[in-house]
Amino acid sequence: MPKMKTKSGAKKRFKLSGTGKVIMAQANKRHGMIKRTNKQIRNQRGTTVMAEPDAVVVRKYFLPNG
Repeated sequence: MPKMKTKSGAKKRFKLSGTGKVIMAQANKRHGMIKRTNKQIRNQRGTTVMAEPDAVVVRKYFLPNG
């Protein structure tokens, strides 16, 4: 049986924390910053933890080896 490979797009976008949560970049930061409030821009810096229903899919199919 062949081994399951990590999706190359996923390894560039996600990483797993020590407790197994999926860390990802904040969404909605590509363009249109002029119309966003300063608070929204400030709060969307850095990374965030992915919602658990989505994280289950990422861990199982996209990052099977961790």
